[in-house]
Amino acid sequence: MASQSKSRWADDEGDQALSAQRKQEKEAKKRAKAEKQRKLEATGTAAPLQPSQVNGSSAHDISLNGLTEPPLKRRRLSPSPPPDAPRKLLRFFASSWGPCRHVDNFEKLNHIEEGSYGWVSRARENATGEIVALKKLKMEPVNDGFPVTGLREIQTLMACRHEGIVGLREVVMGDAMSDAELNLTIKASVFLVMDFLEHDLKTLQEDMQEPFLPSETKTLLLQLTTAVQYLHDNWILHRDLKTSNLLMNNRGQMKVADFGMARYFGDPPPKMTQLVVTLWYRGPELLLGAEKYGREVDIWSVGCIFGELLTKEPLLQGKNEVDQLSKVLQLQKMHSCSLIRIVPKIFELLGLPTEASWPGYKRLPNARSLRLPSDPRMHGSVLGGKFPYLTTAGSSLLTSLLALNPASRPTASEILAHPYFKEDPKPKSTAMFPTFPSKAGQEKRRRAASPSAPKRGEAPKIGEGAIDFGGIFAGREEEEKGAGFALKLI
Repeated sequence: MASQSKSRWADDEGDQALSAQRKQEKEAKKRAKAEKQRKLEATGTAAPLQPSQVNGSSAHDISLNGLTEPPLKRRRLSPSPPPDAPRKLLRFFASSWGPCRHVDNFEKLNHIEEGSYGWVSRARENATGEIVALKKLKMEPVNDGFPVTGLREIQTLMACRHEGIVGLREVVMGDAMSDAELNLTIKASVFLVMDFLEHDLKTLQEDMQEPFLPSETKTLLLQLTTAVQYLHDNWILHRDLKTSNLLMNNRGQMKVADFGMARYFGDPPPKMTQLVVTLWYRGPELLLGAEKYGREVDIWSVGCIFGELLTKEPLLQGKNEVDQLSKVLQLQKMHSCSLIRIVPKIFELLGLPTEASWPGYKRLPNARSLRLPSDPRMHGSVLGGKFPYLTTAGSSLLTSLLALNPASRPTASEILAHPYFKEDPKPKSTAMFPTFPSKAGQEKRRRAASPSAPKRGEAPKIGEGAIDFGGIFAGREEEEKGAGFALKLI
């Protein structure tokens, strides 16, 4: 019979010798301790231990033959309280649990706008008089529970405390409503109390006669990128960045709002829906049906916002998904066959993708239905020609943000370190930003009074007789004159 094989995990000779050495050292320590205790008992020179010494509160250690010995028990660092003394409980201050306040604590001033997931109004808190923004979540009369978009927004805003993200103060409740005719009961309305900012960037640009200055554009882009960096560092995707979701106050500070589509993600990214991001700010990978994506979808939206800040107009305005992705470029007949060459609107601006510039794009679900021209002249980007006054560094940044390949787009940290923000003109300080009348606050632009147009009829007469204008120059000779200065044109 074959001998049993030895396990590779069995102890070898070196392990056995080390184990024996440790065992001998342990036994030697035990013998030394027993011998020491025997000598103390035999000589009887050890002083009896006091209770205070046992507890370790004595000022001196046990001394034996001039040698300092450690106490027999662990020393107590704080004095023991008397047994009859009342014990003081430690209290840690934390937010208390309780019901939400009612919306009647706020006075509604005016309606601002209606979004996809709620209505936003301007309100005043009755107790403090502070102006806030009230967002009423849309609660559909169905038995689907609380809307997931509202849960995502509350969860994200409660977790995000950043100067570039709108602050959520609290959640308040309204009254439940019912419809007897339709036999429907709508749950109690839910309101989000948030910081009020005077403008949203889209409405503000529509009222501006000229785009922002280059220095102001840099400041706004830096604030947006800083907020996006904070979200991405905390594994949050916004998934709906656009100018109407960027709020701005009269001190030049911009904040990101509307987190109804936001969600947490991981690495590798999980499978997520492609029906995110407003159409004009949606990346080509989402239009082609990608279900696994990450930070790159927000970076594409930042690039679209950058282009919109430069021109006041959205960069890619499509009527629907098909129009956003494609338009008919050329229709020609070849060999009695109609050949329709469809060029994506994004591709028209940025050039056609190739396997070298965007590896694997043909494997996306919607890429199989694309018929792209094979003309090599259409593979180049014309983005630089659309912004002729943008510097070389700015054009490089915009091109990288709107790269067709998601892997080629920079991260938010790389955007903040780009040379575009270090060249002249430098980003303008927020304290130097201009102020604008707030539509949300129902402010109107102050207009200087001007005379009315003349009416038909007899022309008015200046006056009868001579009119002396000599008095307006009286005393001019007695005024002191300075040295003055002159400008020389070179």
